[in-house]
Amino acid sequence: MTSVPIPEINLEPWLNKVLEWGGTTSQEIQQDVLLRLPELHEFLQQMYETLKHMEPTTAIEKFPALGQFLGRLCWNPFVIGHEATRQMLISCLCCLFSSEPQNAIDRKANSWIKELFCHLLSSSGKGREDPHVFASLECTAVDYYEKLLKNIISSLIKQLRRSPRDNNTELSAEHVRSMCITCIPFLTLAEVVPLLETLLHYQGPQPYEVLDSQFLYAVNDAIQKKKIALSESAVLSLWLRHLPSLENAVLDLLQRLIALQSKSFREMEQMIKDSYLALEVM
Repeated sequence: MTSVPIPEINLEPWLNKVLEWGGTTSQEIQQDVLLRLPELHEFLQQMYETLKHMEPTTAIEKFPALGQFLGRLCWNPFVIGHEATRQMLISCLCCLFSSEPQNAIDRKANSWIKELFCHLLSSSGKGREDPHVFASLECTAVDYYEKLLKNIISSLIKQLRRSPRDNNTELSAEHVRSMCITCIPFLTLAEVVPLLETLLHYQGPQPYEVLDSQFLYAVNDAIQKKKIALSESAVLSLWLRHLPSLENAVLDLLQRLIALQSKSFREMEQMIKDSYLALEVM
């Protein structure tokens, strides 16, 4: 039988890049991550092809920095917001999971991998759709991690709604902008909708717009493509604080009205009503 060649991987350059990204969410870091996502996905694919031919202990011994590398990627919102890359991370982690742990190190590694799985799947909204992954890992804490995600969102909402007089502090513009950027990869998650609406209604002490423009564009695009459903007040707040989004919404409505085949007045009226633009001009 001909042996299958195992791809060689050079982890160091990518580990350095991940360390460079760190835990920051600046626009420069986001752009660099998004620019390198295709290369990163290809590297993870090569890594998976290597790891699947190795025992977990052997893999960890050969690549001692592998855990740090994968762990940092799993907590990078821009990386795991890309579904194909997130799936490759899950595949690589599967290769490191010991089905029959022999010692305390194996058990600790398994526990760490389970936590990463729950984080990845609850963050992507896939936990309920892919229960077999958890069953194979004997991980039954999906409900707990879903509640954890909701608690995190609830905490962020409380921060946005808290009056500065509550603790003599106020949220900085940079902190609010960081929340916005963090939300971008997760706009279509139903659990994130309350946070989106709170951000759109947020009125801080600053005399200028604190919500990130890329976030506002992304939310408006998701609304127009029916990927998320926000309350009327949240949509109107978005348009009132970000004129380009209102312009895009008007242009989108005009294009759909022109493309309407039947030209039925009732259908046109319903289309305008569904767009919320009728409320804007009242």
